[in-house]
Amino acid sequence: MGPHPAVAAIRLAVRRVLHDILTDHHSTTDAAPHERPPSPLVLVACSGGADSMALASALAFEAPKLGIRAGGVTVDHGLQPGSDLRADEVVLRLRELGLAPAEATAVTVGREGGPEAAARDARYAALDGAADRHGAAAVLLGHTRDDQAETVLLGLARGSGIRSLSGMAAVSGAGGRYRRPFLQLDRQTARKACMAQSLPVWDDPHNTDPAYTRSRLRHEGLPALEKALGKGVVEALARTAQLSRDDADALDAWAGQAEAAVRDNTGLLECAKLYALPPAVRRRILRRAAIEAGAPAGSLFARHIEEIDRLITGWRGQGVINLPGKVVAQRQGGRLVIRQG
Repeated sequence: MGPHPAVAAIRLAVRRVLHDILTDHHSTTDAAPHERPPSPLVLVACSGGADSMALASALAFEAPKLGIRAGGVTVDHGLQPGSDLRADEVVLRLRELGLAPAEATAVTVGREGGPEAAARDARYAALDGAADRHGAAAVLLGHTRDDQAETVLLGLARGSGIRSLSGMAAVSGAGGRYRRPFLQLDRQTARKACMAQSLPVWDDPHNTDPAYTRSRLRHEGLPALEKALGKGVVEALARTAQLSRDDADALDAWAGQAEAAVRDNTGLLECAKLYALPPAVRRRILRRAAIEAGAPAGSLFARHIEEIDRLITGWRGQGVINLPGKVVAQRQGGRLVIRQG
């Protein structure tokens, strides 16, 4: 008799991603033709919840069969009493699965961007640090199709563009460091896999705390949508994310090719040439220019880009546009100047 269907599903998802990682690793490793490339290390980011514990178990099962070393890291955000003890428990569970290295990393969560964004920034910084320390080829993240649907709705609520509606990428980070094997699996599959394997899981109380936007969306918003529209909302939102990502990638490529043609010989953006471009392409060029001038990408919203765009499409002698990061945008002699103020 084979494994439980949920266990088989998570293992298949991880196996596919590990094959991709192995292929990428071999293509970038300098080894003589007669030498076998060194085994890559893949880490799993594990909070102790059902999604990441299921991911850790699948990695521990599949990695040795492919000659891949597997380890794990858990991040202690320090936001709840006893969080250090829970982190130690997660490390113990990772070691029991056979993962090595297995470690906990404590972080200090700031306040910039709100509690959820600050915790996310601290977590990724810690994961980057762990990957660099151990020379990991990739870090696996346990985001599911449900997480993807929530991300799309959050982007929609912010009035964000198509890139935000594209949700989380299956591969992201510098050099494709972060991989998300479970984006096509629902949260319930991961939980069933843990139950079938008798894996203890920890349910983070923040995930049910109405003080957090994502928690309210998960427990109130999505159920209300399913009640009004019927089942299948999560799957439809995840499908929307993929379609949006394909479109956003194409528009980004178009903007990248068009940017050189709308700059003069000093590198300044020419307003007349920008005006001739489709709005979606033009705004991508403006956003990229603002970020290059020093505006933090995470603080640069659609309304900022719209204000810059009006210097092109609705010019009436407006003054300087102030942007995050002390960056300013202004129109001078038919040129758009975006610089540090």
